Amino acid sequence: MKSPGKSLKEALVCAQSEDRLTVGVYESAKIMTEDPDSVSFCVLATDEQFEWDIALQIHFTLIQSFCFDNDISIVRVSDMQHLADIVGDETEQLEDAHCILIT
Repeated sequence: MKSPGKSLKEALVCAQSEDRLTVGVYESAKIMTEDPDSVSFCVLATDEQFEWDIALQIHFTLIQSFCFDNDISIVRVSDMQHLADIVGDETEQLEDAHCILIT
């Protein structure tokens, strides 16, 4: 049996290889607004460094509400840097990997 973390990593890598990932809070909100039916999965990531970021928490609340209203599955993870390492590459600096959508 696979661990949930390993399954999530495989889903992200597969979606990335098929160019079905959207990374970033604002980019994700734009996709959700323009074409919510295209979104199948949402990953929200934070860590202790951003725990007290009120603006980010408000965005998370709005994104979670939108996902709930549109039957989009959500998973929350607690290590944004690890998530950025999974979906990034050496040449790309992912500063806003707080929200990732799989379309």
